[in-house]
Amino acid sequence: MSVKDFSVMVPASTANLGPGFDSIGLALDLCMTVQVTKASAWSVEYLTESYQSLSGTSDNLLVTTIQYIAERYGKEMPTAKLEVTTDIPLGRGLGSSASAIAAGIEIADRLLALELSMQEKLVIGTELEGHPDNVSASLLGGLTISHWDGKELAISHIKNVDIAAIILVPPVEFLTAESRGLLPQELPYTAAIQSSAAANVFSASVAVGDWKTAGRMMENDQFHEPFRKGRFPDFDDIRATCREHGAYGSVISGAGPSLFIAIEPGQELQLASVLKEQYPHYECLVTKPARSGTRFCEKVV
Repeated sequence: MSVKDFSVMVPASTANLGPGFDSIGLALDLCMTVQVTKASAWSVEYLTESYQSLSGTSDNLLVTTIQYIAERYGKEMPTAKLEVTTDIPLGRGLGSSASAIAAGIEIADRLLALELSMQEKLVIGTELEGHPDNVSASLLGGLTISHWDGKELAISHIKNVDIAAIILVPPVEFLTAESRGLLPQELPYTAAIQSSAAANVFSASVAVGDWKTAGRMMENDQFHEPFRKGRFPDFDDIRATCREHGAYGSVISGAGPSLFIAIEPGQELQLASVLKEQYPHYECLVTKPARSGTRFCEKVV
């Protein structure tokens, strides 16, 4: 390795935010940290207990991402030891895979001395993830609104998002492939128009800081929520409780199974207390948007 040991920190993300299916992502202040040190062979160790089954290099997403980039640019992949700590719940709809891809891109950029532009990183992440919502938020921070047609990627970035967030995490994982299997192959034209309009108003409202309107639009999705919400215990009751206590809106986080709740800063602890009491089968996490995306530190932290 020609560079010094370093660390990469990547935020979690929530995707869709209702009608922004596969196109809107929000970085969250939960973090994955990867320590990268010189080694004679590749090794990956997860120090967080819930991730320890992923330790090892076989099919590890960090390593396969680095390998993909090395092959893409005709470089020989050097060896390193990766130690990972994270407070992003695994397989709970909070972008754990996108965070790993974002970390892998940053690590490859440093190890291979590529000096990739952010646009190049975003395209690579989108190619690997299949859609830009989570990975763009993890790379850039803040809120991202993206369009990807398989060739060209366009992203609008809102760095500062003035809300607090509550995440309700169920006790079971919900695989993205399983969740996508619940979706129909076709959607009625009128439903598509209504959801598209809701996404448009959501995006414009967030851009001007009008989260009251944005929250209402979050709850007007017909692309995926009607087909998935039956898998979430007490979904309608939770939404009603959130509304009663002043939340802007509540939605499925990505493909699920977590729920994302947006609320005015300063009100989140009171609502979280209510949710913990009424829905004890969910773990309740209080967080906020992450303004910074993927970060590089020249020394191991």
